[in-house]
Amino acid sequence: MPRRIIPFVAVIQAILLASHWFVYQTWMVFQHAPDPPGISTLGVAFAFLSITFITASLLAWRYSQLPVRLYYTAAAVWLGFFNFFFLAACASWIVYGVARALRLPWPQQHIAFLFFGLAAAAGICGVVNSASVRVTRVPVKLPNLPASWRGRVAALVTDTHLGHVRGVRFAKRIVAMISRFQPDIILIGGDLYDGTAANVRKLAEPLRGFSAPHGAYFIAGNHEEFGDHTKYLDAVAAAGVRVLNNEKVVLDGLQLVGVHYRDAVDPEHLRAILKSARLNPNSASILLTHAPDQLAVASDEGIGLQVSGHTHGGQFFPFTWITSRIYGAFVYGLNRLGGLLVYTSCGAGTWGPPLRVGTRPEIVLFNFE
Repeated sequence: MPRRIIPFVAVIQAILLASHWFVYQTWMVFQHAPDPPGISTLGVAFAFLSITFITASLLAWRYSQLPVRLYYTAAAVWLGFFNFFFLAACASWIVYGVARALRLPWPQQHIAFLFFGLAAAAGICGVVNSASVRVTRVPVKLPNLPASWRGRVAALVTDTHLGHVRGVRFAKRIVAMISRFQPDIILIGGDLYDGTAANVRKLAEPLRGFSAPHGAYFIAGNHEEFGDHTKYLDAVAAAGVRVLNNEKVVLDGLQLVGVHYRDAVDPEHLRAILKSARLNPNSASILLTHAPDQLAVASDEGIGLQVSGHTHGGQFFPFTWITSRIYGAFVYGLNRLGGLLVYTSCGAGTWGPPLRVGTRPEIVLFNFE
């Protein structure tokens, strides 16, 4: 482990230990469970569970064998469930305090059973929901759209996060779903990979199944840029997908610009890339970049439609609330900034816990009108 990340890992692990202790103590108090001498079996279980995600993540950065993938997946699922158990513990104390203040005869056990039961149900629903990828159809009217593009369809898929939780089978399913609709062009908006240790060429191999008249195009997301992104770009290109390295292509009169995540973060760098693309203001244009950042720059440079992902919509509460505070209206869906249309996808996969509550995984089909 690099020494520079040891303090960060230590802080996160300390938070996980403290929060697990809080949930464990809440359950024991509310159930009026006797405090046995030594350490209880449940206490040992919670202590072990509190270290699973950190240890699994550290292993996942170096190894991709089946035992590591299974351990990482189990740890990630638990972390998602634990998020809701922590909220349940907080809610239990709040409701108990209100009941005491109002002298309501609500037994502690019933309060805990209610909220912890709801937490378990939310976790189960989240796992099921995250595995059910939907298709979202979005009609789009772009100014100066060539007549040849009217009625055509562009498919967008982002944030599949191929790696330890979702692998080749998931990639094949996504390719099959998109191919079923026979889109005219396919856009892959970054975070195709999760960034953990993996056979990146094997994971990209299903992309060979894409067949669109105007091709498939890819730009890197932040998870491809945890280190050198060359291996990811090479794997995608080897699978027959065109990597757009901060460049423009013109497809039957439609301008498509692709900018990698790291090059779109700085507004002046992004502006320079868009200027060098020499966009024709009299022809429709699409910007493919990973995150809905620097939208004012895209608008100023005359982009007609920006398509992105990255946010996941937050996946589940409280992160849905946090991402909404960060990105506002542009956290998900089709929105407008001046003359710029922006579509932010929730993504097809998940990062960390494979759960979605209040959001849904999607593939997007843009119908040009």
